[in-house]
Amino acid sequence: MTTPNLELYPNEQLVHDLRVWMPHQRWFAAKGQNITGIAVVLRDPLVEEPGFGVDHLLVKVSFESTADQIYQVPLGYRPHLPDELQSWSVVGPDDSRNRGVYVYDGLRDQEILDRYSRNLASGAPTGQGPVDLHTVPGSVIEPGLRGRALGAEQSNTSVVLGEKLLLKMFRRLTLGINPDVELPLALGESGCRSIAPIRAWIDAEVDGVRTTLSMVQDFAANSADGWSMALGSVRDLLIEGDLRADEVGTDFAGESHRIGAAVADVHAHLGSALGTGERAASELAEGMLRRLESAAAEVVELAELSDGIRERFDEVAALGRIPVHRIHGDLHLGQVLRTPERWLLIDFEGEPAKSLEERRKPDSPFRDVAGMLRSFDYAAHHSIRESEQGGVASQREFRAREWAERNYAAFCDGYAAASGTDPRESGALLRGYELDKAVYEVVYEARHRPSWLHLPLDAIRRLVTA
Repeated sequence: MTTPNLELYPNEQLVHDLRVWMPHQRWFAAKGQNITGIAVVLRDPLVEEPGFGVDHLLVKVSFESTADQIYQVPLGYRPHLPDELQSWSVVGPDDSRNRGVYVYDGLRDQEILDRYSRNLASGAPTGQGPVDLHTVPGSVIEPGLRGRALGAEQSNTSVVLGEKLLLKMFRRLTLGINPDVELPLALGESGCRSIAPIRAWIDAEVDGVRTTLSMVQDFAANSADGWSMALGSVRDLLIEGDLRADEVGTDFAGESHRIGAAVADVHAHLGSALGTGERAASELAEGMLRRLESAAAEVVELAELSDGIRERFDEVAALGRIPVHRIHGDLHLGQVLRTPERWLLIDFEGEPAKSLEERRKPDSPFRDVAGMLRSFDYAAHHSIRESEQGGVASQREFRAREWAERNYAAFCDGYAAASGTDPRESGALLRGYELDKAVYEVVYEARHRPSWLHLPLDAIRRLVTA
């Protein structure tokens, strides 16, 4: 078997197989859309050896009723596929045997990950194609760092290198510089310690636009994400039926206070590094109203609450001009990591549904604050069983609400202590952002978890009567 990626797997066959395989991947963002075409816009051979090949692909997918999307798809080719790679095969075993080559997700192959690691250390990110590696001054990527893909399938694929660095490969590409590189670079240059510093990034010309493909940053070893820690705290509270939230050994309020301080630290550095400005509150409110109208047309239960929500958005519109700067944009408990030393904010891409232009637009830091506060509400209710009835369910709901309110207050206290600004003193603005987030959640739950729809709806009822 020679040069398997080019001779035994031509573009025409590759396009056919990708069209079948890609919609089933976790990172494919257009599930349910009718695909009208697929084109390989970059096929950069990373390895061409007898019996082994690797391609670094950029694939443009066209749809019947939505805009084109571009995906990054590294593929491996082998004449025989080891058992641990069988589940990552692009085509079935019969087709592979008939063609004389197995093709599979290259980011699940240890040998391919080691090749990427070696190329990063040498300064050649992929093969001979139009792809560039940029290393942050003073940063060194050591040779010989072994790679392992993180187990959880997400919208991107992350690879740990030598337990020291994290290589994140963006699966769906947005033309331009990715905020997940842009913002941490600026934060690192300004001396912010509440992030994992960027060490390098890779980009290429895609459709004439310099576009981020992947990034390398410090790996937060021995860390835990805020969502998992919060769920553990709530679980322990619900088990200890006769204790208050502050009496449980895993009380999370202290961590919530520290998270608030870390978020304030990042906001302060973003403002100083990238500048501050103002936006008309009426402009912000108009966006909230548009999202409400779209959501209410889809979810009848939300439509019944729309008048009260509009009144709160009108209060936002009346605030005049609002201080703004670049923000995280999609902040929640899953976007913070507890290391042995401190809390870190991660994943600065922003809300995936928004365009790059929208994500890069300065906004009020209270959007991030509201996202975290809504995350406390979700964590508090995650463990409540819908099957429980009567007094037991009522008691669990009371305890969950107690936990959420305690951590809501602790987060705001931490933010205020670090920034000098208490979000709760900007009641109308913060409430508007919380409602905007809850409206988004209503649509998500209606589409994906209808049994959870009551959670954002209950939050909306509380917010419109507060």
